[in-house]
Parts: sequence; structure tokens; C-alpha cells
Amino acid sequence: MARYTGPVCRLCRREKTKLYLKGAKCDTVRCPVERRPNPPGEHGRDRLRQGSEYNTQLREKQKARRMYGLLERQFVNNYEEANREGGITGENLLRLLELRVDNIAFRAGWGASRNQARQFVRHGHVRVNGKRVTIPSRRVRQGDVIELSPKARDFIVIRHNHDVLDRRPPAWLEVTDGGNGVRVLAVPVREQIDTQVREQLIVELYSK
Repeated sequence: MARYTGPVCRLCRREKTKLYLKGAKCDTVRCPVERRPNPPGEHGRDRLRQGSEYNTQLREKQKARRMYGLLERQFVNNYEEANREGGITGENLLRLLELRVDNIAFRAGWGASRNQARQFVRHGHVRVNGKRVTIPSRRVRQGDVIELSPKARDFIVIRHNHDVLDRRPPAWLEVTDGGNGVRVLAVPVREQIDTQVREQLIVELYSK
């Protein structure tokens, strides 16, 4: 399966904002966005002056795609599904992204970043309703219980994340089993999604 394997801090610099792809490092002075706020590359400083409507919409789409760790085709598929649903397309898109298993593992505080949480899922350390899952894009539903496998509960990295990360699950998730599991209380609404993305710009981009 294709995936991005380059330096993730470069992606944050390109979007000129923190995408929190490196976990705890993003909150320290070592964060490259703090030290070098201009986009990467030889002409990075010149990109600061770009301000066309299309560029603004494209950067917002790239920000959301990179934040959730999706490839372009995956993101387009999620947008098309959100567009087919009733209601506001932008909010539907964010809702679909939030209900991915890898994002749930990140929201639960098991992974310091979505990349780390995605690795836990791929290695089979996360269960949904008691069944082992290995597909990060698996979407959960209201009432589903997502929990760590018995083996994963003793992992040093997960226990460290539990103790160090100052991250509380959103209101639409209920913590169970002492933090080793969460239950989906309801489908999240826009007010419960703290992702700093202007989803309307993404809809305008794909509507052209």
C-alpha cells in the first residue's frame, strides 16, 4: 500500500501551521514550524506571498488530508461519500474522517500522533466490538466499543502516552476499562470536532 514516508515536519511547514504529526515534539521549541515558519524549499519564502483563491482552497484541502494521513484518492473517496449524504457536505466529510479507527485510537490517547495510532491498528493491537481489526480506515458506528488488545495494554509506549499526553477524548467518546477502551456515544457534530480546518473551502475546491 502506498504511503508517505518523507519528513512529516516538512508537511507542517508547507501548510504554515502545526498538523501535530510528531506527537509531543510539536508542543516543544524543537518544532520546525516555530524555528522556520516559512515553507520548505529554495523558494519557500516566495510562497508566503501567494494568496489566490484557488491556492487558499488547495492548501486547506492539503492540510486536512495530511492531518488525517490520507492519500489523495482516499480523500476524494471520502469527499464523494460525504457529498452523497444529506446535510452539509463539509461537516459530513469531517465526521467521516473522525469515525476512522485510527483516529479513534488517536483521540483515545493511545497514540502520540495519528501515524502512531495507525500503526497500532495495522499491527492488530486494536479491537472493535471484541474483533481484531487491521484496517485503519475501518469506520465505527454509534454504540461501538473500541479497545486495546490484552497484549497492547502492557506496551511501554502506550502506558507512556497514557501518563504523559494531556489529551482528553471528545464528548462523543466515553472512556471505558480504565482508559483502555472507548465507546462511541454518538456521531460527532461540527462543534465537537476541534480540527482547525475550514471545510467549506474544501467543498468549494471540489465543486469547481
